[in-house]
Amino acid sequence: MKDLFHGFKKVCLLTISFLVICGLIYPLVLTGIAQVIFPKQANGSLIEVNGEVVGTELMGQDFNEPYFLKCRPSAVNYNTYTQEEKDNGDYAGVSSGSNNYAPTNPELAKRVEQDIQDFLASNPTVAMDQIPTDLLTASGSGLDPHISVESAKIQLASVAEASGLSMDTLNQIVEHNTTDKVLGIFGEKYVNVIKVNLEIAKEMGLLK
Repeated sequence: MKDLFHGFKKVCLLTISFLVICGLIYPLVLTGIAQVIFPKQANGSLIEVNGEVVGTELMGQDFNEPYFLKCRPSAVNYNTYTQEEKDNGDYAGVSSGSNNYAPTNPELAKRVEQDIQDFLASNPTVAMDQIPTDLLTASGSGLDPHISVESAKIQLASVAEASGLSMDTLNQIVEHNTTDKVLGIFGEKYVNVIKVNLEIAKEMGLLK
């Protein structure tokens, strides 16, 4: 009985020790280090305009205005819903993810076809075979804030017409918000849509 109690005591002390170390000390230390070394990233890479948070660099948004760049398709509509959609039950709450359609799923073909038609209607100078693939494929999270450089630049003619900004200005904005390949060789260049659109809004005088 004494040996059993002694063994049980060891197990309890070990459990409590790991609970304190892994559940309290370790998270606090990492949080403290992150707040000191990477404070912006640790707090969500939030974007502020005039002291008000308008988004984050890590999550896309749904942009409908013709003078803004458009993001990739989103299965969760970037968590953007109208009041009518909330009232009739189409709003399912904040979420992320994809539809996981198989390539042979007719719903996928229907969605892609509709996205093609919508894009061509907004960008009449672009031919269907010129549309970059990432503008027709949804990300796994449905919240991707990035598009390829090609996807950004192919929209600039329509954005220039709608915004009144020159192509030179828009190209500079895209270049300013383009992230290069890791170490210059890994991955692909990509453009942050929300940051581009904020600069467009500033150039148009919509934001101070």
